[in-house]
Amino acid sequence: MNTIPLGELAKTIRSKNAGTDRITFDIIFREQENYDLVKKSGVINKESIAALFHINKDRITDLVEFDPAYAIKFTISRTAPSGSPGEGDIFGCQQYPPLLGVEVPV
Repeated sequence: MNTIPLGELAKTIRSKNAGTDRITFDIIFREQENYDLVKKSGVINKESIAALFHINKDRITDLVEFDPAYAIKFTISRTAPSGSPGEGDIFGCQQYPPLLGVEVPV
């Protein structure tokens, strides 16, 4: 089976704070075809996200496929509030890279 990395299909893959206790992730596509391919493949789901980020599935608070914007969005709860001692990414903007290599079947 042939696959393409998610990073080659999406226009934007990013993460950012969603308040002090959550990080939200956006996967946005230019073309409906690429969005539909990823959406129908099912590679982005709570189980795969939990495995990819080595977290418990219960930390994923939201997972939304937003058809009008060709976007998939999910949010995870932080283990400690943003800016807490030992917390390594105050703005939540460095958490997305594992998504770049997610293999999407074509």
